[in-house]
Amino acid sequence: MMNRREFIPLTASALMLMACAPPSKFKTYNGPQVTRVIVEKSTRSMWLMNETTVLKKYNVDLGFTPDGHKEIEGDGRTPEGSYFIDRRNPNSTYYLSLGISYPNTKDIAYAKSIGKSPGGAIFIHGGPVRRADRKKPDWTAGCISVTNKEIEVIYAMVQNRTQIDIIP
Repeated sequence: MMNRREFIPLTASALMLMACAPPSKFKTYNGPQVTRVIVEKSTRSMWLMNETTVLKKYNVDLGFTPDGHKEIEGDGRTPEGSYFIDRRNPNSTYYLSLGISYPNTKDIAYAKSIGKSPGGAIFIHGGPVRRADRKKPDWTAGCISVTNKEIEVIYAMVQNRTQIDIIP
């Protein structure tokens, strides 16, 4: 059994350690459900929607060759079309990330018809890890990038199976 003299220093030490701990990147969200994500490539904008109501709007970076639909692995394009959020990566190289269901059957068929791979691993994720990429626009290999603070909120708000429409 701990006496009072032992308890007070332990409590103070525990509080000091908690104050020094970095804030968690995992946020909670209790607002309206995000029913759809819309990305408009031409304006580098992303909207989190609840039906027809905009919940949040973000500026985004895209693949290093942003014009046109992603067709093959390594083309640097961000896909266009309707997909859905299909996975979450809390340990992403890019802080946090939400997977996009690219490629779909149409994407796979097209790439196969020209003897290529459609690629994959397309995500909405946090900012660049490499210092040299921090100020480059459209620096990803085809993903949609936001800041680390923004992906914390997006990661909390957007659930798996949420539709994402990526338009030119």
